[in-house]
Parts: sequence; C-alpha cells; structure tokens
Amino acid sequence: MSTQDKLPVTQILAERLPITVELAALAIVIAVLVGVGAGTIAAVRRGKLADYAATGFGLVGLSVPHFWLALLAILVFAVGWGVLPASGFVSFTVDPLDNLRRMVLPALVLGTGFAAVLMRQTRSAMLSSLSADYIRTARAKGLSEARVVGLHALRNSLTTVVTVLGLQLGALISGAVVTEQIFVIPGFGKLTIDAVLTRNYPVIQGVVLVTVVGYVVINLLVDVAYAALNPRTRLVAAADG
Repeated sequence: MSTQDKLPVTQILAERLPITVELAALAIVIAVLVGVGAGTIAAVRRGKLADYAATGFGLVGLSVPHFWLALLAILVFAVGWGVLPASGFVSFTVDPLDNLRRMVLPALVLGTGFAAVLMRQTRSAMLSSLSADYIRTARAKGLSEARVVGLHALRNSLTTVVTVLGLQLGALISGAVVTEQIFVIPGFGKLTIDAVLTRNYPVIQGVVLVTVVGYVVINLLVDVAYAALNPRTRLVAAADG
C-alpha cells in the first residue's frame, strides 16, 4: 500500500508502467532505424562522407546529456517552431494522434543516445562481416551488392547488435527517469523520482521488483533472438543437450 495516496502499489504500477513501455518502444524503434541504418551505411561507405557523418552523429549522440538535449528540443520544436507540444501526456485510448504528438519529442531525446551506441556497434560488426570469406564468396557468385549487404553481412552482424540492444535497455530505463521528469510524463521514471523524494518505500520496492523482472525477461528475449538470427546457435544448443 502506498504511503502517499493509500492506493495498492500494484494498481499504481499498472497505471504508470504502460506509459513508460510506450515511450521506450518508440525510442527503440527510432534508435534501431537510425542506428542500424546509419551504421550499415557507414560500413558500406567506409572512409567517405557518409561514414564521417555517421561517426560524427555517434560522437555527438554519446556526448550530449539527455536533459540538455530535451531542453534544446523543447526550445526548437515547441517554443521556436511550435510544431510539437512542450510537455504533458494524453492517453492513447483517449486521443491516439495527440498521444503520438506528445510522445515524439521524448522518444527522440531518449532514442538519440541509444541510436549512437547502436550505430557504432553496427558499423564495427558490419566492417568485420564485410571482410569475411563468405562475403567474398557471395560476391563471386554474382549476387547483387544489396543482397550481399542485407542478406549476409547485416544478418550476421545483428547478433552483436541484439546483444548491445539488450544491455542498453537498462540505460534506456535510467534515461526515461530524466526524460519523463522534463516532459512531465506520468510514467515509471517519474513515479520513481516522486517515490524517492517522498520516501514512499512500498512504491520503491515495487519499482525495484518490476525492474529486476524486466531485466530477466529482456535477457531471455535476447537469448531467443540469438537462435532466430543464427541457426548455428540452435545446432550448438542441440549438440550440448
């Protein structure tokens, strides 16, 4: 039971958790599209302008703090151009369009640093794959460059990307705490800050429990993704069994 509003902790978590899950899902989609796409292009165009641009983006994304990027995004998109709301939250069930408009800025802020990490790891994994013997064999067979990059090099590189994706989800949760506080989003992160400031220990215990379970589930999903991406993983597991 919460010591502040005398509500069951499970009820509070059930109300707040879906909001953060939505924010994290949007941030992951943005991070994967931008990070994997930029990393692939940088590896294919190694040493050229696209490679330098992607590397520069990765450096900026890793260096800029979430809170500063959030304030800058509000200043540009909300105050300067007036195209997106500066803060607040509307439930998806109430108004789906307004919900997405209010979640775009937080998702962009949260996904930028994540995308930078994915870009660097994708570029590194792709460079290793593109120099492998099976890539030279695929090109010798006359396969198009798009099939060589997408079907062979990128697929084999995704194992590394999925590993980083699973590990970075913890950082995504910690980033959501700051982002939700700035954009006044009543999600899991803001609930954590409010519970700590008010010493609401039952809620803090619930937050910790849900976070630990989330880590376990994420690691399980990463292991399942290994088997889907790399059939050799299934063969090794079957041989060990």
